[in-house]
Amino acid sequence: MAGLDQLEPIEKAGKDELAALQLKRLRNTIRRAYENVPHYKKKLDAAGARPDDLNQFADLAKFPFTTKDDLRQNYPFGMFAVPMADIVRVHASSGTTGKPTVVGYTKNDIDTWSALMARSIRAAGGRSTDKIHVAYGYGLFTGGLGAHYGGEYLGATVIPVGGGFTERQVQLIRDFKPDIIMVTPSYMLAIADEFERQGFAPADCSLRIGIFGAEPWTETMRAEIEKRMGLQALDLYGLSEVMGPGVAQECAETRDGLTVWEDHFFPEIIDPDSGRVLPDGEVGELVVTSLTKEAMPVIRYRTRDLTRLMPGTARTMRRIERVKGRSDDMLIIRGVNVFPSQIEAVLGREPRLAPHYVLEVRRPHNLDELDVLVEMRPELSGKLAAAENTALEKKAEHLIKAYVGVTANVRVLEPGTIERSQGKARRVIDRRPKS
Repeated sequence: MAGLDQLEPIEKAGKDELAALQLKRLRNTIRRAYENVPHYKKKLDAAGARPDDLNQFADLAKFPFTTKDDLRQNYPFGMFAVPMADIVRVHASSGTTGKPTVVGYTKNDIDTWSALMARSIRAAGGRSTDKIHVAYGYGLFTGGLGAHYGGEYLGATVIPVGGGFTERQVQLIRDFKPDIIMVTPSYMLAIADEFERQGFAPADCSLRIGIFGAEPWTETMRAEIEKRMGLQALDLYGLSEVMGPGVAQECAETRDGLTVWEDHFFPEIIDPDSGRVLPDGEVGELVVTSLTKEAMPVIRYRTRDLTRLMPGTARTMRRIERVKGRSDDMLIIRGVNVFPSQIEAVLGREPRLAPHYVLEVRRPHNLDELDVLVEMRPELSGKLAAAENTALEKKAEHLIKAYVGVTANVRVLEPGTIERSQGKARRVIDRRPKS
């Protein structure tokens, strides 16, 4: 499998070659969707757009967006472009805010996804000789099986642990000595906590690389993970509606944003309010069009993830900046836009605070109020006098006001108070009355 440890030719292709491939695949995708998915035919007809209208990349702006609501309205299989006989796997979102969004895969789709995940692992520094501990959830969630098939495609040894059972996670890491772990960054911190609870130094374990995705995270959390676990922490991006993990990957040699695998996905950045396409470099909402998906092509899918497009560095393909949050996760507190990741970054400026926090939004009267619950570092447990704890809370409130611009009520809690996530961390609890 040594050949899979080398760059693929398309990763080294020039911009013109890549653009020609993208345009060809983009036109094929739109035509296939129009001819085989009634929803797309109806939507494109209503917008006055036809597949033949796409002659250059700028023409893509003529085509309507696809949203999560479109997928839900066509639940379960209405967005498929192939007969069910050709579908070999189905995945779905959790459906916590309504009907789940369902995605299907042909055999070729699974092969493509596996190859892109292998490419992502390799870009993070993984090799066919590595052992990979997969602690993403398996099942309808795309994380576990996406990482699993990618590791096997690369030729690595996959340890399919799944999420949860944190004590066992530590035991298997110590016994099996994996080189790579693939997990959500918040759960990685929970595993680090468990190492220490059992009396082991997490940085002494065998892990060399951590590939973290499925939730927004900050440079502060990266530094925390790298210090505690003694590994290189790299960012992975994907979403089930487009494919799953493996849409973009941070490269180990540059660590400067995530390279979008543009031979399979065409990215745009739009203004979340107007839908206007923004130039590269401006922050907005990421929109993705699949270029090779057979079972369920997606045209201009609104991810709700906020980032910006940047020129390629480690590869010719463009990069996206680390996702700062989701447009639908944004809180508006007394007219100020607030993202959980902003609060996390600010709390990271105070070394006495741990990276375990939750935001609670209340409306006791007519105005919203923000409570920030954050844990102190374990070494401070039981050692802070009441006055010292109050002073620490006031300092955190000052930092949030200074850097985020919002007034918050901070409560510093004992270690272990905030519930640990075994997957995506729940960062916001909305306690406002339902209208």
